Amino acid sequence: MTERPEQIRAREYLRDKGSLLPVCQIHERVGAAFAATETLLDGVTEGEARRRAIPGEWTIQEVVDHLVETHRPSIDELRDLLAGRRPAGPPIPAGLHSRDPMSRPWPDVLQKLKAVHAGALEVLAHAADGYVTDARAPLVMVINVRDADGRQTPLHWVEELDWKAYAIVFRLHALDHLNQIKKTLKAARVGA
Repeated sequence: MTERPEQIRAREYLRDKGSLLPVCQIHERVGAAFAATETLLDGVTEGEARRRAIPGEWTIQEVVDHLVETHRPSIDELRDLLAGRRPAGPPIPAGLHSRDPMSRPWPDVLQKLKAVHAGALEVLAHAADGYVTDARAPLVMVINVRDADGRQTPLHWVEELDWKAYAIVFRLHALDHLNQIKKTLKAARVGA
């Protein structure tokens, strides 16, 4: 299958802004994305978090549940990479959620996200910048691309990532969903 230009650009970004950066810059960038997400979410009420403000889209609580459920195993996979081993099993599914994302109180979901963020930053804080390993982790990449008819559609593929590129995906994933949360929150507040 022929690669799309978007895939090539994504790979170049992961190399330039992940693999080639010092770990302190990766830690800083991931931390900034986590902080921006948490700051916005701290101002979200339980009603706003649970409201399906955009038909067919996730609620804010479902987005946060998704971040918790995907970032938690990602920390374990990053630890594996830093130990020089490939994570066991298949890549983490792109649309992963808990069994019932809306069953827990909003403050509990938000607290879990903050704990997961702290855990990821802790692993990065102890990573040695010069550490090199051949270990790679498969990661499901998802980017929006334009089809021939001009519609935006998600493109999925599996990319094999070194530990620094894998770590910078925490930032990309958080920022992507931060934008989704902003859009949903705006719709929730307009429709309230």
